[in-house]
Amino acid sequence: MKKLCAFTIGFFSLQFCLILSSLTEPNCFWRIKKREINDGDLQNDCGFVLFTLESPIEENFYNHIINFRIPARKYEFFLVMFFATDEINKNPYLLSNMSLIFSFIFGMCEDTMGVLDKAYLHQNNYFDLLNYNCGRKKRCDVKLTGPSWKTSLKLSINSRAPKIFFGPFNPNLSDHDQFPYIYQIATKNTYLLHGMVSLMFHFEWTWIGLVITDDDQGIQFHSNLREEIQRHAICLAFVIMIPESIQLYNTKFKIYDQQLMTSSAKVVIIYGKMISTLELSFARWAYLVARRIWITTSQLDFITYDKDFSLDFFHGTVIFAQHHNDIAIFRNFMQTINTSKYPVDISQSMGQWNHFNCSISKNKKKMDFFMLKNPLEWLTQHTFDMVLSEEGYNLYNAVYAVAHTYHELIFQQVESQEMTKPKGLFTNCQQVASLLKTRVFTNPVGELVNMNHKENQCAKYDIFIIWNFPKDLGLKVKIGSYFPCLQQSQQLHISEDWEWVTGDILVPSSVCSETCTAGFRKSNQKQTADCCFDCVQCQENEIANDTDMEQCVRCPDYSYANLEQTECLQRVVTFLAYEDPLGMALCCMALSFSAITILVLVTFVKYRDTPIVKANNRILSYILLISLVFCFLCSLLFIGHPNQATCILQQATFAIFFTVAISTVLAKTITVVTAFKLTTPGRRIRKMMIKGATNLLIPICTLIQLVLCGIWLVTSPPFIDRDIQSEHGKIIITCNKGSVIAFHVVLGYLGSLALGSFTVAFLARNLPDRFNEAKFLTFSMLVFYSVWITFLPVYHSTRGKVMVVVEVFSILASSAGLLGCIFIQKCYVLLLRPDLNVLQK
Repeated sequence: MKKLCAFTIGFFSLQFCLILSSLTEPNCFWRIKKREINDGDLQNDCGFVLFTLESPIEENFYNHIINFRIPARKYEFFLVMFFATDEINKNPYLLSNMSLIFSFIFGMCEDTMGVLDKAYLHQNNYFDLLNYNCGRKKRCDVKLTGPSWKTSLKLSINSRAPKIFFGPFNPNLSDHDQFPYIYQIATKNTYLLHGMVSLMFHFEWTWIGLVITDDDQGIQFHSNLREEIQRHAICLAFVIMIPESIQLYNTKFKIYDQQLMTSSAKVVIIYGKMISTLELSFARWAYLVARRIWITTSQLDFITYDKDFSLDFFHGTVIFAQHHNDIAIFRNFMQTINTSKYPVDISQSMGQWNHFNCSISKNKKKMDFFMLKNPLEWLTQHTFDMVLSEEGYNLYNAVYAVAHTYHELIFQQVESQEMTKPKGLFTNCQQVASLLKTRVFTNPVGELVNMNHKENQCAKYDIFIIWNFPKDLGLKVKIGSYFPCLQQSQQLHISEDWEWVTGDILVPSSVCSETCTAGFRKSNQKQTADCCFDCVQCQENEIANDTDMEQCVRCPDYSYANLEQTECLQRVVTFLAYEDPLGMALCCMALSFSAITILVLVTFVKYRDTPIVKANNRILSYILLISLVFCFLCSLLFIGHPNQATCILQQATFAIFFTVAISTVLAKTITVVTAFKLTTPGRRIRKMMIKGATNLLIPICTLIQLVLCGIWLVTSPPFIDRDIQSEHGKIIITCNKGSVIAFHVVLGYLGSLALGSFTVAFLARNLPDRFNEAKFLTFSMLVFYSVWITFLPVYHSTRGKVMVVVEVFSILASSAGLLGCIFIQKCYVLLLRPDLNVLQK
């Protein structure tokens, strides 16, 4: 009896998808997901060995498989093997005149040996299967293992037989120095995290969580992800590292639950191995109703089992799967499968297979086709097509890689006329491995497969979202794709019509802080991530015209910020114009007072020989009236568009004409006092001397003011100023005084003259005479002082046009005070009471 060796590989349930073919590409899938939990790494995997025969295979060659119970997880793999080998055997250009067959590594070794014995009954040879010595002579047939990488790792120990791993790419198996006979058919997920980050950036998910397995792969993924998200201003809210040991996990799972449930992050990336404590954690979080948006890979395409369900992001799982072309002929194979040749129960496989085509129209209401309570009832009402999973597609390519390798080996056998061993029998493992790793071919669906450059390929990813709907069925919808080989702006594509499934285009947000709207800037919180910040309103005349701006932008001086502080508006240039109500009122006042003053002057000239005019020194009265006319008119320089000339003339004319007026008043008071002291005989010469002194008083006082003004204009002259602070949205053009000190010195000098006049007039107020105007001069100076003392605090508390108005009004008020207090009484006598205009004894 032949020596038998036992080798067992268990299986884990494969996750299946049912395709909705109403669209132009497989966008939507129904999927049935069954779970079979077994212990041990080898029990979670599947293995096949491929070899060739010179004769066609018999009708009932695979009937031995019907004696074994095939788990649902492995059902797809067997159908792929049936389909791929059947397709290759019908291809006249690949392994012509040869038959490619397979045996599966399942159960006891004698089961596999029974198939090989049947195939090579005419040969007196024994074979070694997976490096287990079951005979004297070794074969080097290629083995296919997957989807768990640990199985291939364990089977590679002390084995020179080449193996192809058809599970997801694993860097642990890519070390060809350590594992020279293990080859991976899957493409490395080099750009997986780039695609995930691009999706988060597209939906503006800036506050995310990360759950990884506590191993080298998880740590490396975390490191690469952190580097990538920093370039896109995305932050990690938490990182949960799930230990592989179930004992260690049981001591910490409550901590993991608290981390996830208390975090404000609504998007969580899950990365790690399938069939691990990671999957157990997800199942627990789904049970706890952790409303999160889960993003993961096709190997971990979880289904959330929520009791309350709706078609939205919170009830589904977003997965990234490498894009593969649809194998349309596979559907025809399943529809026309020869059950006498392949022991497949199609009716039974419908409950275990996972890719079904059901017709759903986008024009229907989204819930019309989801009304069946019993999924099996729904299944019986539809005709289904089948589509491969990612592992199934990898297995399909692996079979073709082996076929091309065997084709080249047989060609070399025939070319070298090496007929010492049967055709298709390969014993040189080094030769088989050397040819296998260099295979480059195009598979039947048009995709290039390169066995030697799996790490550098630019893989395209399809993006799906999976829901557990209807109950116990999974709805899988394609929402977009990611192709890193395109330009950056075109790499991520999100389908515009995917929202027809959910009926809602609103995507949940996942941010640490709400977006700072326009008009506000971000202010980072202390000891927190960059994504956590407060929103602070921009300062005055600063804007933020975009969301989440780091700094506000100050508007130029010629513009101002609107009330929302989102844009700069052009300022309106304004000044105290003649057209303004205030400007027009002040202008009319100035002209009116000037006209009145001129009329008074005319009256005084007309009645120049009357006692009341002569008694008060009519020359000084003429000078005072003329200076008051110019005082009224100089206020007009403050109205209208300022320029450099008017700015200089404003202060100079004001100071000089007021100096003439006040010095004239001072001269009149001195004249009143000396008039009573120099009336006795013998004092005529002294009277003439004092009269000459009073006549020189006006030019001397004016000359002093001219010197002060000259120094002011030379050192710091007035200039045109643009005031942007006084009125919102306006630029007020005014005249800046230049030197504030010089301005106050000029006012102080005028005040000293007025004080002197007030003092002398006050002392002479009670001198006996009908025409004594000392009282009126006293009142005029009192009015003058009252106006300008009030002016100073009011002037310094205002800005812009109001400041100009205050100064103009003070000029007019003080000038009118002088005119009224000194000349009203005299005009009354001259015009209305001429009987009083006579001399007394």
